[in-house]
Amino acid sequence: MEMEMEFLRKLPTPAELKEEYPVSAQVVATKAERDDEIRAIFEGKEDKLILVIGPCSADNEDAVIDYISRLRKVQDKVADKIFMIPRIYTNKPRTIGIGYKGMLHQPDPEKETDMLKGIIAIRQMHKRAVEETGFTCADEMLYPENYRYLSDILSYVAVGARSVEDQQHRLTVSGMDVPAGMKNPTSGDLAVMLNSVVAAQGGHRFIYRSWEVETTGNELAHTILRGAVNKHGEAIPNYHYEDLRLLYDKYHAKNLANPAVIVDTNHSNSNKHYEQQVRIASEVLHSRQVDSELHSMVKGLMIESYIEPGNQKIGGDHIYGKSITDACLGWDESEKLLYTIAENC
Repeated sequence: MEMEMEFLRKLPTPAELKEEYPVSAQVVATKAERDDEIRAIFEGKEDKLILVIGPCSADNEDAVIDYISRLRKVQDKVADKIFMIPRIYTNKPRTIGIGYKGMLHQPDPEKETDMLKGIIAIRQMHKRAVEETGFTCADEMLYPENYRYLSDILSYVAVGARSVEDQQHRLTVSGMDVPAGMKNPTSGDLAVMLNSVVAAQGGHRFIYRSWEVETTGNELAHTILRGAVNKHGEAIPNYHYEDLRLLYDKYHAKNLANPAVIVDTNHSNSNKHYEQQVRIASEVLHSRQVDSELHSMVKGLMIESYIEPGNQKIGGDHIYGKSITDACLGWDESEKLLYTIAENC
């Protein structure tokens, strides 16, 4: 009996898409320069705080570019303290498989799925971000086989809480040349998260996009603390000083390269009360201030932020620059937070 799967159409390979929608020499140079600085931060050669900041999902190209253009103006003023990597998240995991799965699936959230238009749309948006703002950005790797559609543009990759235990995700990260943050699973198990970093930092031989490939390991693979959920469905934060100290000790027991963590201030750390991100960021910065070992390990924060605060449902009277997935800080609160972080990091 054959699989119950209808093959709709063959999509372009990453090489074909890159040839049809190439990046300019300026984009190549910008990415190389930013990648070098990000590497220096993760290797401890530069003492700047990384901020992976932006909307929960990149649902509207114009609003996303508007938002990160605002970030650029602030970045230029705090460049001695902060290194921003805007979130342009085009793939969204869905717990039960229902709902908006990101621009990759639906370039227009109010229209049907179109994966061909989707892979073109996400490449064009990431290209435009670099060209207009000088920012190379971050995206979540929901599907490992799709990473190479953006591999010449991205400067940071996140592996989500539901993907981090998957072997193909771990092995794909081992072949990247940019930092990849491995989130703790929804259970909060730090051993699972750290094991994913061990796997990602090692070299492997495996099947990828119908090829037998070999990797040498990604020494910039690191952890992201995003909080957990217990068996009763209750959120358990893991950004407190004691959580960071525990992670520090477990990290060093593994003898991994470049021990590092990015603290996600939303999700289960805030119990999705997005306004709490301001307080959580402040507490994490305080922990870095009072403990030199944590200052070294905590490389940055992940913040969900957009133009308008909160979130909205898809359809109806759509509000420009307001999230259609998880609720985000609005621009006014975000701008204040950015300057506060710069003063205290």
